[in-house]
Order: sequence, then C-alpha cells, then structure tokens
Amino acid sequence: MVYVTIDEIAISWGISTRQVRSYCASGRVAGAKFEHGAWMIPEGAEKPSRKVRAKQAKFRSVLAVLDAERKSKLSGGIYHQLQIDFTYNSNHMEGSRLTHEQTRWIFETKTVGKISAEVPVDDIIETANHFSAVDTVIASARSMLTEPYIKRLHAILKSGTADSGKEWFAVGDYKRLENTVGVLDTTPPDKVEAEMKKLLMWYRKTAHSFEDIAEFHVRFERIHPFQDGNGRIGRLIMLKECLKYGITPILVLDGMRQYYYLGLQEWQKNDKQRARLLDTFRAGQDLFIEMLRHFGHDLTI
Repeated sequence: MVYVTIDEIAISWGISTRQVRSYCASGRVAGAKFEHGAWMIPEGAEKPSRKVRAKQAKFRSVLAVLDAERKSKLSGGIYHQLQIDFTYNSNHMEGSRLTHEQTRWIFETKTVGKISAEVPVDDIIETANHFSAVDTVIASARSMLTEPYIKRLHAILKSGTADSGKEWFAVGDYKRLENTVGVLDTTPPDKVEAEMKKLLMWYRKTAHSFEDIAEFHVRFERIHPFQDGNGRIGRLIMLKECLKYGITPILVLDGMRQYYYLGLQEWQKNDKQRARLLDTFRAGQDLFIEMLRHFGHDLTI
C-alpha cells in the first residue's frame, strides 16, 4: 500500500493539516497509522464527513475530570493513565531505566515491586516525585505561572534524590553551575533569574495560544534554569498551561525524542524553522485525544 503525508492529504482534501490529524486521531481515516512521530495515510483515502464542532469551552471540562479523578483516587480512568504515560515518557527521555510496566506498578501499588539491580534508586524516587508534580499541576492549573511556582515544581521533582544532598545542587532554585542542552548553549547561572523574569513577562503579554506555549517551552529549555530536571519541568509547565487555557495537552512520547530535540534546536523566527517542533507537539496532542476517546471523552478539538 502507498502512504502519503498529512501535508499531501490536506492539500488534496482542501483542509488544514490540523483537521487531518484530528480525523486520524479519532479513527475516521481508514488505514491511517501513526509511525515514527507522524501520521501516514493510504493514498486515495476518502475525506470523512465533517461533524459539527464542539464548543471550545467543552474541552476545558477535561481539567475538571482530571481533578475529580485525582481527588477520588479513581483507578482506571484518564487521570490514572495520564499519570503513568506522562511520567514514564518524560522520565525515560531523561535516562530513567524504569519500564512502562514498572512505572505503572509504582503508581498503582506505591511499592517498587520487582526491580532489577541495575535501576538507580533515583529513578524510583523521581518517578514517585513526578506523580506528585502532576498532581500539583492538575490541582493548581488555573494558577498564574510564576517563578516561585516553577521552583516549587523543581523542588517536588528533585526532593530526596542523590542530587539533593550535593552542596552545589540547588533543589527548588536556579542552577549554580553551567549546563547544556544538546548542542545549544544555555544561560549562564548569574543571568538566569533576569532571563526568567523576561520570559515570564513576555509570556503574560501573549494570547497563551498553542504556539505561545510551544515558544515558552523552547525559551525555557534554552535558558535551562535548573541544574537538572529542566526537560521534565518544561513539559509539566506545558501540561499546566494547556489545561488552564483549554488547549489539547501534549503527550511527548520517548519514541518522539529525536523530533522533539531537533525541533528545540531548529526553532527560530520563521514558520519553516518552527514546523518540526509544532508538528511533533500536534502529534502529541493527537495521542492525548486518542487517550480521551479510549476513556469515553468524545471531544472534538
């Protein structure tokens, strides 16, 4: 079978690439499959009939659902699955050796179960801490994004780890030593506070759109304000802001890391240089929509 890209189908059908992704994620395109971070669609696939769009406000109820399930400790719902999938993938992208099943076991039983000797203790601690950080994000999603809030997330993530016992490692505070993210230079420690204030000031003046949240993430990762944990904190912030502003949350899978990191590196001022990361994030939104539909939340975004 011959497959074509979303861009090609969008031109053929005369609709946006975002709408094509929505059709694919909802299972309305026969034979479409998601591989290597992108949708592949059979050549000649028929365009689905368009449904009436749900009001955007309806999607905001996802935050209410997540918070209600969090408070009730409901097992087997969207909150349960988000905790496991989001935590596993975000941690695994940063080198955690825990498997998806081991991550699930820790969340569901609050015990480590059968763990091989090769798994560092910090991987277990940071997994439990990340569950707490996700809870914090859901419970306080409507709060203003501030420096103390961001530092609080870092303190939750790194509390009790081996790093927390190092004199030079500032848990819940900005870095004291220089660090890097891939091939990109990051902000020197003595300039981090000023750059974070500038970033938050810029963000407060934006429309808080999908593109604005993506750009905030890029700028945050390039500052790299903490000694460690920046990627996970950045993705937690994206989750919070998406939930706050009624935007489909972004689930970045470990298997998408190549596109994700290249997207961070390529991001500049023009649309072409932003396309890879935005497409990766849209694919992550598709995954979240699939999760919603699996648990009976039939929402059109």
